[in-house]
Amino acid sequence: MTHRWLFLPIVWLFIAVSVFAQEPDAQGCKDSALLSRFPGFRIQRCTQNDFGAYKFIDAKKEIVVEGRYTEIMYYKNPEAKTPSGLQVFRNIENAIKKIGGVVTDNSEDGQLYLKVARDGAEIWINVSMSIAEEYLVRMIEKGTLKQEIVADAAALGAGLKAEGRIAVYGIHFDTGKADIKPDSEPTLAEIAKMLKAQPALKLHVVGHTDNVASLELNLKLSKARAEAVVQALSVRHGVAAARLIPHGVGPVAPVASNDGEAGRAKNRRVELVKQ
Repeated sequence: MTHRWLFLPIVWLFIAVSVFAQEPDAQGCKDSALLSRFPGFRIQRCTQNDFGAYKFIDAKKEIVVEGRYTEIMYYKNPEAKTPSGLQVFRNIENAIKKIGGVVTDNSEDGQLYLKVARDGAEIWINVSMSIAEEYLVRMIEKGTLKQEIVADAAALGAGLKAEGRIAVYGIHFDTGKADIKPDSEPTLAEIAKMLKAQPALKLHVVGHTDNVASLELNLKLSKARAEAVVQALSVRHGVAAARLIPHGVGPVAPVASNDGEAGRAKNRRVELVKQ
C-alpha cells in the first residue's frame, strides 16, 4: 500500500506538465490556410473581418491595402524551446517563396512584409515579432467592399431632420484618392432624390478620413473627396451646386477609435450637414 501511494504524486506531476505544455488555442481560432504556425506555439487570440485595411511596406514605401482581414497572435507554449526571431522569419519567408510569394520588406525592428498571388487573390502579409515568445501575423486578401447598407432618400431626410446631420457610408474611394468609385452611384442618386424633394434644403458636404498618413495629407484628401461628391451631384444628378458647400476635416472629428480597423472604417465617411 505504501509503495503505491509514493508513486501517485509522480504520476500526477507528469500529467500536469503534459497538460500545461499543450495549452489549447483560443476558442474559434485556427491557423490560416496559407501559413502553419511555428512548432511549439499556440494561438492566443485571433480576429477575422470580411473587410479591413492595414498599412504594409513595399520597396520602402507605405501602402494601405484593403480587403479580407485576418490577425493571429501566437504565444510560445511554456515547455517549448524558444526560437530566435530570425528562425521564425526565415521559416515564413521560405514557405511563402515556395508558393511564388516575395518579401516586400524585412526591417531590423522585428517586422517582416510579404506578398503572394494565389488562386486569383493577392494576399499581403505582415509578421511582427518583438520578443521571441510571441509573434503576430496580419493578412489582407486584397479586395473591394461588398456594399450591404444602402441609404435611401427617406432615411437620409429623416436623419437630417432629427439630428441636422447624417453620416453616409455608401460613397467609396480608392485608398489615398478622391475619385468616386462606380458602386457609389446608388447612394448619390438617393442623396439627389432627397434634395430634389426638398428644394429649400442646403447642405455642407463634409469629408472625413481615418488617421492613417499625415494630418496635412488627410485634410487635403477629405476636402478633395467632398468636392468630388458635390461635383457628382451637380453634374451627374442635376443638383444646383449653390446648394452644396464642400469641406474637409480629415481625421479631426472621429466617431470611433482609430486603434483598430473597425473604428477606422467608421471614421472614413462623408457627412451631410444642414446649412
